[in-house]
Amino acid sequence: MFEVFNRPPADPLQLPLAVGPWPAILIVAAYLLFVLKVGRQFMEHRQPYDLNKVLKVYNLIQIVYNGTIFVFISYVLLVLKPYKLSCIMVLPIDHPVKPLEQALSYAYYLNKILDLMDTVFMVLRKNYRQITMLHLLHHSIMVVAVYAGIRFSGYGGHFTIMGIFNVFVHAVMYSYYYISSQKRAVSQNPTWKQYITILQMIQFFTVMLHSVYTLMQPNCDVPLIAIAAVLAMGSLMVVMFTNFYIHTYILPKKPKQK
Repeated sequence: MFEVFNRPPADPLQLPLAVGPWPAILIVAAYLLFVLKVGRQFMEHRQPYDLNKVLKVYNLIQIVYNGTIFVFISYVLLVLKPYKLSCIMVLPIDHPVKPLEQALSYAYYLNKILDLMDTVFMVLRKNYRQITMLHLLHHSIMVVAVYAGIRFSGYGGHFTIMGIFNVFVHAVMYSYYYISSQKRAVSQNPTWKQYITILQMIQFFTVMLHSVYTLMQPNCDVPLIAIAAVLAMGSLMVVMFTNFYIHTYILPKKPKQK
């Protein structure tokens, strides 16, 4: 099963937690074990922890983290312009922008690991209703998928578009979390959560459209496996988020028939 990992990595740069598949696999396994079993057993006879101050700091860190990646990727795409946006290839090792491409991709990977703390905090606060199948799958898949992209495609490349949209959405999302922790009126207004869910779905549709557009380019050498991976992952996320949206925001509004 793991023989595919015996192949040389697409990029020779080996960084912590991105060397081989085991760090990503073990992190996700430990995450799921804690969230689904160990954490709940630990909290069974305990009161929910008051993490309001911790969460405010965490949300601020996420806003700055995602916002910084967004600014730098935008700078690369719009100012340095090492890519053709319709066909974003992984830069050669000797390209002057390569170190920045590697740094941003690695920072994005680490951010997906940091995102797992969302669920850890939910367990410690006993907010189990928020831990949905969508939530668990989304966070778990992102860690493994981003590692796989780095391992088999290299840092950056076609996955850059997915990255820039994702960090933008997350910057908005964590800004909402921070503001709602400061202003009760915002936290009690479900419309904002609905808008964020819509923004997430738009993100996946846009990334998929970009992949289809890339596929249509006659002289583009982006690996088909990279395009297929983005389309497959985007399709899965669209289905899951659409199902969540329908069951959370549409069906509850329909009056029950007598």
